[in-house]
Amino acid sequence: MKLQQLRYIWEVAHHGLNVSATAQSLYTSQPGISKQIRLLEDELGVEVFARSGKHLTRITPAGETIIEKAGEILRTVESIKQAAQEFSNERKGSLSVATTHTQARYALPDVIEGFIDKYPEVSLHMHQGTPVQIAEMAADGGVDFAIATEGLDLFGDLVMMPCYRWNRCIVVKKDHPLAQLGSVGLADVAEYPLVTYVFGFTGRSKLDEAFLREGLAPKVVFTATDADVIKTYVRLGLGIGIIAKMAHDEVLDDDLVAIDADTLFESSTTMIGCRRGTFLRGYMYEFIQLFAPHLTREIVDQAFAASSKAELERLFDSIELPLL
Repeated sequence: MKLQQLRYIWEVAHHGLNVSATAQSLYTSQPGISKQIRLLEDELGVEVFARSGKHLTRITPAGETIIEKAGEILRTVESIKQAAQEFSNERKGSLSVATTHTQARYALPDVIEGFIDKYPEVSLHMHQGTPVQIAEMAADGGVDFAIATEGLDLFGDLVMMPCYRWNRCIVVKKDHPLAQLGSVGLADVAEYPLVTYVFGFTGRSKLDEAFLREGLAPKVVFTATDADVIKTYVRLGLGIGIIAKMAHDEVLDDDLVAIDADTLFESSTTMIGCRRGTFLRGYMYEFIQLFAPHLTREIVDQAFAASSKAELERLFDSIELPLL
């Protein structure tokens, strides 16, 4: 059994059983991958993949277990490499972050700029996706950190640490009736068509819960994953927008009126998640603290050492999170 063979079955499984795409991503040949997978299956005495002719059709039950174990081995190998690199050159390496558009566009630019300035030899990679995709990437070891507001709690292998709280604002055109009101309630908002985030994105669940508590049925006519898209359709008159407050720019969005919604919706908490057991290099601790200053190295180590979700929650109970 070779490490290369384990990487091949892991990558094929995560490329939709497409051996050709896997070969391209690994800069190798399709026949070479197929041959090594067959050799591994012969050695193990079981099929990892079911086949129809030359095509892989599904992962076998035995294959599911073998691929899961292969992932654990590959992550351990990566941790060994990270540990060695930390001692050979603590300021050189790579860092991959998966996050949503809102975080990438509005919360992370200053952090990224400061990090790159301090660690110019660290190759930084950012991936965007849905909260569930982001959490899955971190749980599988595809990225080092996942940053999101929703979805991270679906994966028990992730150590989740709270970064900051945030709330929403309502954006309308300047001539909209809501812009003329002294105060706006949920009932006022429910009277108009809404343009907001897709469910599962950027604290959308808090928005839905608020309307449900008041017995109101919001008229959601358009959803998007991107606050800039939402603002575009507000400008077109499709409806009023509900976005993260950080996504409103007083200069760039001077044609829109932002109405504070702190009293209408509960605040949401953005988390940073990392797979349990990950070897954190010095610059990784630094990135976490640049993004969330209260997450010192000591606190992060305590979070990784927590044996249960309840213990993890107790660790952060006494920390006052900033409100953006």
